Amino acid sequence: MTPTLCQRPSRTAVVIVAAVLLLAAGGQQADPRLTTFNDLKFGMFIHWGPYSLASVEASWPIMQPAPGGITEAEYRALPQRFNPVQFDPKAWIRLARDAGQRYIVITSKHHDGFCMFDSAYTDYKVTRTPYGKDVVAMLADAAREAQMPLGFYYSPPDLNHPGYRDTSKPSSTNWRGEPTRPEWPLYLDYMELQVRELLTRYGDVFVLWFDGLDRQGKYDGTRFLRTIRDLQPRTLVNNRIGLTADFVTPEQRLPKGIPIRGAHVGMTSPDDAGLSMAPPRPEDFQPWETCMTITGTWAYNANDRRFKSATDLVRTLVEVAARGGNFLLNVGPTPEGTIQPEFEERLRAVGAWLKDNGDGIYGTTYGPLQNLPFGRTTARGKTLYLHVFDWPKASTLDVPGLRSKVARVTLLAGRRPVAFTQRDGTLTIQTAAITPNPHATVLAIELR
Repeated sequence: MTPTLCQRPSRTAVVIVAAVLLLAAGGQQADPRLTTFNDLKFGMFIHWGPYSLASVEASWPIMQPAPGGITEAEYRALPQRFNPVQFDPKAWIRLARDAGQRYIVITSKHHDGFCMFDSAYTDYKVTRTPYGKDVVAMLADAAREAQMPLGFYYSPPDLNHPGYRDTSKPSSTNWRGEPTRPEWPLYLDYMELQVRELLTRYGDVFVLWFDGLDRQGKYDGTRFLRTIRDLQPRTLVNNRIGLTADFVTPEQRLPKGIPIRGAHVGMTSPDDAGLSMAPPRPEDFQPWETCMTITGTWAYNANDRRFKSATDLVRTLVEVAARGGNFLLNVGPTPEGTIQPEFEERLRAVGAWLKDNGDGIYGTTYGPLQNLPFGRTTARGKTLYLHVFDWPKASTLDVPGLRSKVARVTLLAGRRPVAFTQRDGTLTIQTAAITPNPHATVLAIELR
């Protein structure tokens, strides 16, 4: 393991601690949009569409069919039965609030081309199902009322559009798109028309979350970024349309270090070259967000019982925050429009932990002590937050690498003061009187 600052206290450590505290105090971004984004830390991702009826993943069954799986004709027929009469957007927002999630991103259109909004430019949409209502509009109205920031996932691939691919062929043969066909410019026009709908009909849009898959340059991302900036200058844009834009998006994984500007942080690639293993300078930090599932699939799947535990989810949130990122945790609603109980239980457990310990997550940035053997750190202002995963069997916990004078240590849950001593750059915390939290125990360390 690479030596960390916590293992080797030095003048460099003091300088980096000071830089991190400056970053947490508000110097990390000149752009207030990104400051807001970084402060929110935890969001809800929603993958929902007619595919929930079949307990299959969104779009991929027709892109890469499995032997004996659903056929493309069967998949295309699912909207004829889509009627989520129990959908209550306010209930979804209440659940996100209870989970401590501070923004929501919903799939407005996935790769299959089906629109969960009432687009004027296609009939392959939710308002042509038995349900007949504009789901995006309903959620947008509820989010506006609750002052919950709302963003839209929008897929540049569209397997239903004849400009994107020759639709007389199976989707599995040309799902990557055919930009050399003369129809391609017409498809880009179609994309722009729909992006304009999303940005002009549903109020303030927190983020447009593109998912361009491979060869993203074919979408002319500069054109779409210009359109977005013209219509809603405050809308954030992710890195999946051929340019970095505002933030990068590793998927179903954590980067091994802290992303820095100019480094390649792929969507799903394990390539972490260029990441910083120690806290970078504030101006070098690259805003980022990881998206993950609670089970193994994005869409609702009644057969997927691989539930991550509440402890797994809390510790992932801590790991993300300790590297300065955001955690976009996905739910796949049922065909009826509800969130399954197993998801609700875990989300509420995370929310209960955040109720006591949220000061160590919201509004923080990466901590100065990376890769501690027993936990992680985040920082805000003159306060470091120590998130302890592995509680010591002894009655003390040693934290090396803090040469700055410590004024006080507080247990966040209950706001109780904790006894400590400090000598030669090592903070020794008295732990005997503390009952540890099974997910993570958080101590606030205030520096002079």
